[in-house]
This record gives sequence, structure tokens and C-alpha cells, in this order.
Amino acid sequence: MPEKTDRVQDQLVAFLPNLRRFAIALCRSRDMADDLVQRACERALANEQRFEQGTRFDAWMFKILRNLWIDDIRKRKVAGPQDDIDERHDIAGVSGEREMEARLALNSVAQAIGELPGDQRDVLLLVCVEELSYKEAAEILAVPIGTVMSRLARARKNLAEATGISTAPTRSAVTKGATK
Repeated sequence: MPEKTDRVQDQLVAFLPNLRRFAIALCRSRDMADDLVQRACERALANEQRFEQGTRFDAWMFKILRNLWIDDIRKRKVAGPQDDIDERHDIAGVSGEREMEARLALNSVAQAIGELPGDQRDVLLLVCVEELSYKEAAEILAVPIGTVMSRLARARKNLAEATGISTAPTRSAVTKGATK
């Protein structure tokens, strides 16, 4: 049994950057994300016997983290509002035109992601950022794969429209097989 414990602990340490990135995307606050990651790690270590060897460790950890986040949302509805990282003006940034343009573009995309409906945002983060397969995302979110694909398509479309990244492609007036 000690070997299994070591493996879970080692996997957990190696997976912390991914877990923190997903937590920051969910919380939009680094402090809250750090607390969420810590609680997810505690829960994983306390329940390591439930992890089945041969299954995806990252999917197991994402599910733990997401469930804790959902619990936090429910608690906050009773507790009241929290500080948002966008309202923090005491965070210093790098000066320079390129860095500022990049930051503005990133903020625009982050805001657009934040304005997506929760179900679309979750699918977008799991599939596009964390690079999980549709099947793995479907298991984490407890929805059919078709629902994951539909939500992801809507999320991408809404994100592109909100950020002005692309417009709907125009189709050629020429039809296949038509003669002039």
C-alpha cells in the first residue's frame, strides 16, 4: 500500500500547475484558487484509496476541484460577494507597448470567457485549456459526449463573437459541379 500512496503523492505534486491553472480560471482570483487547490489536494490525499490505478489521475483531480468549486459557489450565495482580481489595482504589471497590448487582448479573452454561461465555460476550459478528450470532459461534467461537443461549439462561437477574433466565413456563390 505505501507504493500506491507514493504514486498518488508524486502525481499530485507533478500535476499542481495544471490544477492551479484550472482553479484560477474557475475562481478568477489567485488567492481563492490557491485555497481551492489546497483543499483539493487535501481531499485527494484523504481519499487516495478511492483512486483506481490505470485511470486518468488528471480527470480525477479536476473532478475533485470542480466539485469543491461548486460547493464554494453554493456557500457564497449565503455568505455574500467576494473580491474579484480585476478590481485589484495594487498588482504591478510590466510596462511596454507590446506587453500592454498582449495584456489587453488577454483581458478581453478572459472577460469573454468569464461571460460565457457556466456550462460552456467549463467545457471550454477542460477541452481547450486542459486538453482533455471529449469523453473525459463528459465524465467529469457527468453529461453525454454530444452535449460536450454542442457546448464547446457554442462556447467557441460565442467567444469568437465576443472578442471579434473571427466572423462567420462567407460562402462562395459558385456551387460544386456547376458550369459557367
